[in-house]
Amino acid sequence: MDDPDTTAQNGAGSEKRSVRGGIAGRKDYARDKLTNGSKTLPETDGRLRIARRFRDIAAAILVDQGGTDLCSESRRQLIRRFSAACVLAEDLEGRLARGEEIDVERHALLCSTLTRLAQRIGIDRRAKNITPSLGDYLRSPPPTEIEEAAE
Repeated sequence: MDDPDTTAQNGAGSEKRSVRGGIAGRKDYARDKLTNGSKTLPETDGRLRIARRFRDIAAAILVDQGGTDLCSESRRQLIRRFSAACVLAEDLEGRLARGEEIDVERHALLCSTLTRLAQRIGIDRRAKNITPSLGDYLRSPPPTEIEEAAE
């Protein structure tokens, strides 16, 4: 018998489907837009410069950390907080560069927060393992004559 935390009945038939995250009854397509990646920030359309910058920072850090599949949910949340603090700090720095007055204490607090978050996330790049498994290697088609000549 199947474990109820990993499979669920699909309608009246006897077909089984996997349940994301091991939560019984949870459908893959019934997740929040933030969870499934189709939305970066709630209640935004993502076209504003600040939203695009937030998304770019978060994506770059995720790549540095080896990709989404190698990051825990808590690390991904820390990356989101780090990205938000970066955007706020960059906004303050832009105001300063334009000659406007800024709250130095707020900027210092943001810098301190960024430092602590960076320590938690980790600043070292993590190489993503792209070596194919033995099974994948054995299933791959043999190289063509053109590919062999190129080597």
